[in-house]
Amino acid sequence: MADKKEQRRGLGRGLSALMADVETQPRPQENAPVRPDRLVPIERVVPNPDQPRRTFTEAQLHELAESIRTKGIIQPLIVRQNPRDPEQFEIVAGERRWRAAQIVQLHEIPVLVRDFDDTEVLEVAIIENIQRADLNAIEEAAGYRQLMFKFGHTQEKLAEALGKSRSHIANLMRLLNLPDTVQDMVVKGDLSAGHARTLVTAPNPESLARTIVEKGLSVRAAEKLVKDSSAPERPKPQPSGSFKVEKDADTRALEGDLSAALSMKVSIDHKPGQEAGKLTISYESLEQLDALCALLSTG
Repeated sequence: MADKKEQRRGLGRGLSALMADVETQPRPQENAPVRPDRLVPIERVVPNPDQPRRTFTEAQLHELAESIRTKGIIQPLIVRQNPRDPEQFEIVAGERRWRAAQIVQLHEIPVLVRDFDDTEVLEVAIIENIQRADLNAIEEAAGYRQLMFKFGHTQEKLAEALGKSRSHIANLMRLLNLPDTVQDMVVKGDLSAGHARTLVTAPNPESLARTIVEKGLSVRAAEKLVKDSSAPERPKPQPSGSFKVEKDADTRALEGDLSAALSMKVSIDHKPGQEAGKLTISYESLEQLDALCALLSTG
């Protein structure tokens, strides 16, 4: 119980302290080097397994490597002592620089050593990447989901701490309800986050996504395409004599909002003209079920 309370105690030491560490890193257009705490052998530095950034473009890595070859590493990596091996350092922010340094075969790299717990490590990694626009929309959303379900934070707390609007966080997390093929299009840059948002409530997002990409549709045109494809047809009599009722836009939007808040698929079946209905939550793992139970028990 003590461990769970510790995990759910809030955003670490406070955002101001974490932001101070991130802000010690100069912006890309600034050339003044930051004084590192120390230089450490590159083989003693390991990546963070919970790093929210998952995509590293080879071309960008080699471009950064050439910059490091001529100018060195201007921005020290933020690291902590590896909790699994005290002889190593785990990257908190700067994995791309670490990878590029390996390409040019640097033996030592500059680091800033910080005493972060697991919550703070993930938060700093997200902050550092978001500030530099390094994360694509799917990676950013996945980072928010980690903070919510692994550490028990709410969308409201994240929005306040990270300086984002709640709607921004909610809209991004709704993208995680899209099929993997559509998410991959966003990760690869074939589909923008704006286009992807129009597909969240669509009944056939994969085929619509392919159409948007093939025709190079604008976001406004994509919205019209989704609206036209979602237009309800005249109800057809079912074998039982009942009629299939299409869900209205408000119901689908509510399903999307609840799905984003829980990071689980939510279905609402409301009986027309009645107060009663059914809400179904589908979980994909026991970890999600545990998180849902904890959320319901704490209110």
